[in-house]
Amino acid sequence: MPNSQKDKTAPDDLKARITDRLKAVVDPETGMDVITMNMILDLEVTEDGRVSAKFRPTSPVCPIAVNLAINIKKAIQEVAGVSHVDLTVIDYVGQKMLNEQLKLI
Repeated sequence: MPNSQKDKTAPDDLKARITDRLKAVVDPETGMDVITMNMILDLEVTEDGRVSAKFRPTSPVCPIAVNLAINIKKAIQEVAGVSHVDLTVIDYVGQKMLNEQLKLI
């Protein structure tokens, strides 16, 4: 396969591996993973392994949003080929503080 073709599919392959990894991050209240529950939005991957995504908890006052956000970011970081993760929490009462905390992880 020519390098240009391989390079074009690399972000898609990485995105698929990230999605598979996120299926292991489970909401303990429902027993369902964050992908099945559509908590991960706008997952984007660049050719150099930079990942951006949005996390929307099930409720604006979700009591486990902090732990889930941290687990999601760490799960993405563990995927081979990921060079940087920008995870943004949306539709959550404490999103400003949580987004600042996530930048430190």
